[in-house]
Amino acid sequence: MKIKFQNVDYSKFGFELSQEFGQTKFDEVKVTNPIDLYPLVGGGDVTNSYCGNFSGYYVCDRVGLHELIGKKLGKDYRNKVFVRKVHFNCGKPSCCVCYRYGSILRLAHRGKARLEATSKMLEVSSPSSSEILHIVVSIAPKDYWITDEKVLRAMAVKALKALGVIGCCLIFHGSRHRRYEQVRSNVFRQIGTDWSPHYHLIAFLQGGYECHDCKRKSNCLAGCGGFDDRRWQYYQKTKIYVKVLPRRKTIFGTLSYQLNHASIAMGLKRAHVITWMGICGYRKMKVDVVKSKGTCGICGHELKRFLYSGKHCFVTARNAFDYMNESLEDYRENGVVVWIEAPKRWIVPSSVFVGGKPKRKLRDVVSYAGQYSEEDSQNLYKLCKFKPE
Repeated sequence: MKIKFQNVDYSKFGFELSQEFGQTKFDEVKVTNPIDLYPLVGGGDVTNSYCGNFSGYYVCDRVGLHELIGKKLGKDYRNKVFVRKVHFNCGKPSCCVCYRYGSILRLAHRGKARLEATSKMLEVSSPSSSEILHIVVSIAPKDYWITDEKVLRAMAVKALKALGVIGCCLIFHGSRHRRYEQVRSNVFRQIGTDWSPHYHLIAFLQGGYECHDCKRKSNCLAGCGGFDDRRWQYYQKTKIYVKVLPRRKTIFGTLSYQLNHASIAMGLKRAHVITWMGICGYRKMKVDVVKSKGTCGICGHELKRFLYSGKHCFVTARNAFDYMNESLEDYRENGVVVWIEAPKRWIVPSSVFVGGKPKRKLRDVVSYAGQYSEEDSQNLYKLCKFKPE
């Protein structure tokens, strides 16, 4: 039986209980939808007023190299710099503005580094187990009444260990799209989601997955001893369904997609979207993740923060129709260089009005990405000082 949590008339529900048990306190009874306890990432409020605001430009100013590459490609890259716009990011998966561009990509980058390091280690000790697999674990329908994610995770981990998974990352998904319902002949509809807890895994299997190219993939031979046979027999006993999905194209793409619609616990100060187990855990696998740095889309060199002093007005709002995150811009305008490498810190006296009222009394640290008028920008250049290291 599949339990569905839909909109409930609490007054009618309480009245029926009071008639049955002879009490009146049941009017306050609430039936909570488990989907509300585990909303999707990005389902919370904006963390602060800086989230998603424009922060600055990251630029590659190797104009000569760009011109040479353009000649080989048959394109005109003369006097062109590669410009990428960056925005403020709080890094919280619950933030409805920053989750897609910040926390999800960061977790996917770190997860990719950990999985690749584990795969290289297994290539030496156990080559057959080094393949990275995408697995789905669905909780038994009879346990849908359990709303504690820790209990559901323990059930999934028990099933994985029984089937030979030696290490993985678990991404919790609390709901699925509702199945299509037939309204009338040849007319179907799909509205909302249903509580259906399951986990997506990027995992390593002991001995590898030998059923990828099996001739009887769609009709597994009972008792063959393969993974598909073992997971089917486990399903018959526990009703926990485990399935290995087809080979993934990229690790980063798979992680980012699964994290993009994962579920997180509501009300926690630090909600973990990914959980590691086995040989991929933090205790058994020590990985130094190198922070990803922006690179030029033309020459591949590292980008640096720059200031723009020209008269061109760039669109910096992400939700704008003509917004472009990356573009090629002129290095010189009317013979004047308009892109200047920014200093690490800008210290401006608080008595100077630049782009708004300063928040600090003694001095105000002004971001080099603010949107200032031409007069304010000139004052900023004059009053800017470098803070000694």
